[in-house]
Amino acid sequence: MTEFRPEYSGQINFYVNVVDDLLRHPEDKPTIGIVLCRSKKKTVVEYALKGMNQPIGVSTYHLGNQLPEQLQESLPTVEQLEMELNTAVEEIEAQSEERVE
Repeated sequence: MTEFRPEYSGQINFYVNVVDDLLRHPEDKPTIGIVLCRSKKKTVVEYALKGMNQPIGVSTYHLGNQLPEQLQESLPTVEQLEMELNTAVEEIEAQSEERVE
C-alpha cells in the first residue's frame, strides 16, 4: 500500500529464492516475483533491480469498486486465500525446522 522502496527488491528476491528452494518442482516454470505498489518511480525500480538474476516485476495497482461477477465467482475469497497462505507458511516453517535439525 506504499510507493515502491528499494528494499522491496531484496525482500522479493528472498521470497523467490525460498519458493525455488522449498516449493518449486523440476517441471515447474521459473518463479516470478511480482511487487505491487501504490506508485513507483521508474529510475528507483531500475536501480533497485539492476543486477538481480531473478525474474522480478514491479507494477502499480488501483482498487476498483467491484470485481465483475464472472471474476467474483472464479476467484477465491479473502478467507480462502488467508487459509492457503497460513498453510503454506506452516509448511515452510516445518521444512525449515527439519533442515535445522
